[in-house]
Amino acid sequence: MPSLPPRPSLVRHGADFLRQRILRGECPEKLPSERKLCTQLGLSRPTLRAILHELEREGMISCVTQRQRHVLQPVKPWEEPKTEKLIVLLTPVTTQLMPPFVLFWVDTLRELLAASGFRLEIHASAACYQNRPNPALKKIIQRLPAKGWLLFRSTKAMQDWFGQQHLPVALAGSCAAGVALPSVDIDYRALCRHAAHLLLQKGHHRLALLLPDGSHGGDAESELGFREACTKPGMASVHRHSESPEAVIALLDRLLRQRAAPTAFLVARSTHTLTVVTHLLRLRHQLPRDFAILSRDDDAFLAHLVPQITRYTTDPSKFAKRLSKLVLELAQTGHTSTKPVRLMPDLVKGETV
Repeated sequence: MPSLPPRPSLVRHGADFLRQRILRGECPEKLPSERKLCTQLGLSRPTLRAILHELEREGMISCVTQRQRHVLQPVKPWEEPKTEKLIVLLTPVTTQLMPPFVLFWVDTLRELLAASGFRLEIHASAACYQNRPNPALKKIIQRLPAKGWLLFRSTKAMQDWFGQQHLPVALAGSCAAGVALPSVDIDYRALCRHAAHLLLQKGHHRLALLLPDGSHGGDAESELGFREACTKPGMASVHRHSESPEAVIALLDRLLRQRAAPTAFLVARSTHTLTVVTHLLRLRHQLPRDFAILSRDDDAFLAHLVPQITRYTTDPSKFAKRLSKLVLELAQTGHTSTKPVRLMPDLVKGETV
């Protein structure tokens, strides 16, 4: 798994952006709170504080006084096109709650877009991910003069709305059924088909796919590929859960109590794989003697588990490069092909299959 992009570069870009905001007069007297700045800029608290210390050394802002930083430099004339070269990433969660893989490709994407003169701004908005997101989406579209929009973990309702508005939008993920928008995602259909065949070759005949609740296109593709490989009746079962550790454990206990319990589990999301593995070990099962575990997704922490998890991994920098190419084409021309871009991950052979 590649490491994060160098932090000094991220600090430099963040300092440049915040300095420009001050010079434009967007912060006439004092800066917003650190929490608000972290959300607006999509940065962690340590990275933001490094940026603030840099501006403090320049004499642009004061040191912290009663939890506030005041602007010291007078507002200067600022010449800038009326329409900023802004790309907005919409997400249901803040960067602090994003998986490591997502943080990797977001940071890389930020660097790639900056090299082409575009600025990536992250907006976490739970309202945009509700069943009826139209009012929230309309409000955010009117407020932000974006040249392009990028949707992460988007719902079908969001995708439908953007399609109807004919806005330059791309998905970091898969389209829902009936939606045709530009997208970049892992080829979950091929991945899960390959995973099921692998488990069948190992002698397992009762396979279970564990998926989180929701209507994400990648999860639907996962189920489709999984069932394509399991052609005999009763060979495959698909189960969804509400994503909490308690829900995953309850689902696993229910499956283990069945007379014909699954002997192999394909688990979506690395955190849920961790829950499945540790719960089975707590029940004194041995892997893969009693059960085979295969993780659909990868994160760096899985490499530290014992026994080592068999899993699929994708290079986040490769993901970001394909995504940036698509987003830049949209932002510069207003259109691009809606043919989905799919990346096939690599299998990491562990000890659980």
